[in-house]
Amino acid sequence: MRHRSEEYDIQIIKSARKSMSIEIKPDLSIIVRTPRHMSKARALRFVEEKQDWINRHIDTIKREHEKIETLPLLTELEHKQLKDKARDYLPGRAGYYAKKLGVSYGRITIRCQKTRWGSCSAKGNLNFNYLLMLTPPEVIDYVVVHELCHRLEMNHSRRFWELVESVMEDYKEPRAYLKKYGAVLMHRAGY
Repeated sequence: MRHRSEEYDIQIIKSARKSMSIEIKPDLSIIVRTPRHMSKARALRFVEEKQDWINRHIDTIKREHEKIETLPLLTELEHKQLKDKARDYLPGRAGYYAKKLGVSYGRITIRCQKTRWGSCSAKGNLNFNYLLMLTPPEVIDYVVVHELCHRLEMNHSRRFWELVESVMEDYKEPRAYLKKYGAVLMHRAGY
């Protein structure tokens, strides 16, 4: 359910949860997660109650956007070097973690995508974004593990996250890194 306020696009997502939460996306849209029984009016009141917190976070995101815009874009040569580095490095990490998980996979494709760090097709083919090579090794491993876990669970259910955690206990840190710095990396690629 979407609601348009004067300043923000607000999306309300209902699920089997007990409390409400607010997430502000890099595009400054707001996601409000509520219990299923919660009314839209109550969710919007919650947004109003949290307006100071929302404004502080939006100001922070805007400042980060301004910093990002001053970063140099990758050159054509740098793009090629990152792609070559990813082609050399990522298959080894995929092989290593596939053994740990007891899964197989098909083809590995390396490219620069605007919105994804990786993906796994129903046929088991893996896609990885070569911009990962600009991140720390544990972030790369997290994306590899994430996509390989889709070989067992093609969703983001609790079971899926338990699988990820069974191989990488501290996966939340690399995941947070991508949320925090993902826009910077995409900008440097020219997106």
